[in-house]
Amino acid sequence: MTTLALTSADPAAQAADVLVVATAPAGGRKKAAVVVAPALKAAASRKLTESLAALGATGKADEIVKLPGAGIAAAPLVLAVGLGAGPWTEERLRRAAGEAARALAGSRRAVVAIPHDGPAALDAVVQGLLLGAYSYDAYRVDSKSAGSAPVGRITLHVADAKDAETLAALGRGRTIAESVNLARDLVNTPADDLVPADFAAVAVAQAEAHGLEIEVLDENALEEQGYGGILAVGKGSAHPPRLVRLAYRPDGAKGHLALVGKGITFDTGGISIKPSLGMHEMKGDMGGAAAALGGIVAAARLGVPVDVTAYLCLAENMPSGRAQKPGDVYRAYGGKTVEVLDTDAEGRLVMADALVRAQEDKPDVLVDLATLTGAAVIALGARTAGIMSNDDDLRDAVHDAAVRAGETTWPMPQPEELRAHLDSHVADIANIPLVGRREGGMLSASIFLREFVKDSQRWAHVDIAGPAYNAHRAWGCTPRGGTGFAVRTLTQLAEDLADGEV
Repeated sequence: MTTLALTSADPAAQAADVLVVATAPAGGRKKAAVVVAPALKAAASRKLTESLAALGATGKADEIVKLPGAGIAAAPLVLAVGLGAGPWTEERLRRAAGEAARALAGSRRAVVAIPHDGPAALDAVVQGLLLGAYSYDAYRVDSKSAGSAPVGRITLHVADAKDAETLAALGRGRTIAESVNLARDLVNTPADDLVPADFAAVAVAQAEAHGLEIEVLDENALEEQGYGGILAVGKGSAHPPRLVRLAYRPDGAKGHLALVGKGITFDTGGISIKPSLGMHEMKGDMGGAAAALGGIVAAARLGVPVDVTAYLCLAENMPSGRAQKPGDVYRAYGGKTVEVLDTDAEGRLVMADALVRAQEDKPDVLVDLATLTGAAVIALGARTAGIMSNDDDLRDAVHDAAVRAGETTWPMPQPEELRAHLDSHVADIANIPLVGRREGGMLSASIFLREFVKDSQRWAHVDIAGPAYNAHRAWGCTPRGGTGFAVRTLTQLAEDLADGEV
């Protein structure tokens, strides 16, 4: 695990394996990079600029250039990360810090001199460094030989390492990064080692560590209380489902945020089985529950003055002689009946139960998070989540929180004509549109969920099917595999609610 500390001493004079500095384009017709590290002394900065020019560095965003530290720094190696043309947003700094941290893999000690103007920018740099340094090595015999060992210690240069605002920014950035990395660890864990009971045990441990209330409903309690959706999805598995309720109740709370997270610990599609290609990624179909857990933990650790309640809907969707079948009808929590036309549209079934239950807590704002539809990836790509809501102002507030947190989302509509596609011949609603009605799959899924939300309840649905799992190369502070997407947005949203901005 990477540790991070602050220093106000000359970064070039620090004993380390690597000195990290930032660069930017020179401007005009020049293609050379200029060093953006005010903490460096003039002679070191000049020598570094000359060396970068000789190597053809441009300072463009995400550029990584390594060069010898001789004559520049005490460290034997200098790593220059490009910021691109200014002004630099917090997300630009976060991403550059992440790129640098990933490039430091295998190093023991690094000193970082990335510029930051104010606490918010420092917070972003801290997040970027710790998120970029993330590595999931739980199953590697020798992580170093695999080339994945993260940098051991990062010392970040700041103007005043003892300043109260600086220390607060460090604390916030570290807390958010650790909460995101918690969610990443859950998504990356092989499904056989994270069945619903295992996930619930992780939630119990987090609740005990951070003073959260917790209740875990097992299959018997779910049956007794009428959670038909979660039971229907989970009954094909040898590992029974769970519904976990966590609550953070600070003194002087200024609002109440409820979170519902889809937690399908593995999704085969059930009887409507998925193709085998890429099915291994379905260990990440619990990314919504992981984000909800990370979000409530971050809020509690930061002391955000808002009540937060999180529901984790945990089930394993497997085919067996006991599994639900297409054409089955079940009764959801609250009484509504659902015809199951496709057992691979299971996430909405577990979510519906929890949405109804969450409203009994009377939250001001209810947000659900789910790797819900492949249609979301078709519509928005692999890095953007869709936001749908019964309240335009809330939809915009969630989007704005995501922008400031550095996560990519886009507001989407809920066309009323799509509701008729969910009509069932035998039940109150069908879980997918009738055969031949494939258009707007992300939108119709959100409309299904809306059926379980009261008109008076402010609610937003975030489909994170694309950005919750990165199957491609790492970028910025985003690794391959689980990304922990939405934890940063949820933390920002809780803070906005406390400030009366939601």
